[in-house]
Amino acid sequence: MSSFPERLISGYQSFATQRLPTEQSRYRELSQHGQSPETMVIGCCDSRVSPEVIFDVGPGELFVVRNVANLVPPYAPDGEAHGVSAALEFAVQVLHVKHIVVLGHAQCGGVKALVQDSAPLSPGDFIGKWMSILEPTLEEAERGRTEGLEEFITRLEKKAVSTSLKNLLTFPCIQILAERGKLHLHGAYFGVAKGSLSVLDQSSGEFHAVKAVV
Repeated sequence: MSSFPERLISGYQSFATQRLPTEQSRYRELSQHGQSPETMVIGCCDSRVSPEVIFDVGPGELFVVRNVANLVPPYAPDGEAHGVSAALEFAVQVLHVKHIVVLGHAQCGGVKALVQDSAPLSPGDFIGKWMSILEPTLEEAERGRTEGLEEFITRLEKKAVSTSLKNLLTFPCIQILAERGKLHLHGAYFGVAKGSLSVLDQSSGEFHAVKAVV
């Protein structure tokens, strides 16, 4: 059996000696009383896009679900295993989160795999099936396409956020709470190269940059 990654051991040691002492009371409180985050983030499993880092949050502040291309599948109570749907059900019905944020990002490998058949692991055993959630969005985006490949992928990455938001509303418990104003759905997009963040205006479909305060 291979040894545990040394980088993770040293990282934990740094955490235990530097960060943990300043947050020990918070961890103890979370252990005793459980978690009560107000916000759920659905992000990509891409190692460059960590919601906790981007939003600079402490333990217990975010309920995070990460998957390839930050996708939400449509509601499908078919008796099969659905990880994202199970997490949504728990976040909404047990934790009673007030916000759900779908966080897309630039240079998404899942979107690239959908657009380019030559992309690594496309379609593979699982990626192709998972990314098929976006096929209707891809077909819509390709109609009247005029931009180059890189710009098209960026546009599709952002459309994927809107698709996931629409799919969230296929879940009855989410739709009801959203209509009552008790649950709010949001879209955001992270630019990896510059560390930029844009938030979706759902009325116009446009993403607007969040200004950093220096």
